[in-house]
Amino acid sequence: MNPPTIRLNNPAAPPTPPPTMLQCRCDEGFAAWLQESGGSVAVSTYQAGMVVMVGWDGKLNGGAGGVSILPRRFDKPMGMAVQCDGAGRAERIALATRRSLALLADSRLLAYEYQPGDIARFDGLFLMRVSWHTNDIFPHDLAFASDGQIWVVNTRFSCLATPSERHAFEPRWRPTFISDLVPEDRCHLNGLAMVEGRPRYVTALGETDTAGGWRPTKNGGGVVIDVRTGETVSRGYSMPHSPRWHDGRLELLNSGTGEYGFMDTDTGRFEPIAALPGYLRGLCAVGPHALVGMCMIREKHIFGGLPVSQRWPALKSGVAVVDRTTGRVLGELEFTSGCQEVFEVRFLPGVRHANILNLERPEAADAFPLPAPYGSYWLRPDKMIADDPLAQRNQQLDTFADRDGDPGR
Repeated sequence: MNPPTIRLNNPAAPPTPPPTMLQCRCDEGFAAWLQESGGSVAVSTYQAGMVVMVGWDGKLNGGAGGVSILPRRFDKPMGMAVQCDGAGRAERIALATRRSLALLADSRLLAYEYQPGDIARFDGLFLMRVSWHTNDIFPHDLAFASDGQIWVVNTRFSCLATPSERHAFEPRWRPTFISDLVPEDRCHLNGLAMVEGRPRYVTALGETDTAGGWRPTKNGGGVVIDVRTGETVSRGYSMPHSPRWHDGRLELLNSGTGEYGFMDTDTGRFEPIAALPGYLRGLCAVGPHALVGMCMIREKHIFGGLPVSQRWPALKSGVAVVDRTTGRVLGELEFTSGCQEVFEVRFLPGVRHANILNLERPEAADAFPLPAPYGSYWLRPDKMIADDPLAQRNQQLDTFADRDGDPGR
């Protein structure tokens, strides 16, 4: 097998990137898994201020294909959630940033001609559609409920919340040991697992009710709480994150020990599946495999002294593909520069080579996705229509989708 090819979609980048620019490498196992997965991977990193789209570009290597990396700037991106359409294809992404919750929708037809001279390189394009201004609530995990409602772990206020059109957020639930709704990060509530489309389990770094009270006991004070009953059902974790319900069991990350595993719902014990060389954050099940985010330890005043740093001589930043049964690591994508910490990892089924735009990208203002049976449109700068009200911008209203919505013509 040829060495995996990574394409960094940044044509303005210099041939030899400076150390702060995003650089990565993947092994053959990760490349093979991604090629066969039928989808792509979205990674958020608040430390680097980016959402990174990891896809399979079938045009690389003379048509043999290769791994493509597309980084986009966002302001402290953290939690992400993916909602699929009736066919199981990723349709919407919810994204938590420093001061807002954003909803992005896939505009598949516009993706087809995102690059006019390079048709059909992308098969998905996620564009900003709605944004709720929350101010900095320390947003962590996000999830879609079965009714389409977005739920957010509001870490600053120690509660679960939903977006509001009138207020910063709508508080919906908080642990029974939290006595008041105040902006003090009292227990570092951080993770959310949905069961049958409703919030069911959360993780927190402590059962404390004072400002930052979780910090002194971070090495062993982590807990899992049942949202439905309010009961703490599992204790003794070292900074747990990313609980996910899949195939009838609760999987999660014991981040401070570098372990991915599951909680035995009968005993409340944590059962490790795999140990990885990183402070773990971000978990997504993809069939028999799991995508696990790995971080270096950057903020020593918060993360210093954790067991994972004593277990491994060096920690990695990236994504590991792990067999959910055996714990075998099938492959890794490692960020070698420009990204020390991963927060969230999400799989985008049915979208093999996804694009995403922030509002600062000039082309984001030129995209007009419309509902069927109408076409979708780009405003192109290469020609002018004399009677177009936007003619002064020297742009052309250019449709590439016919009225039947077929992007292939």
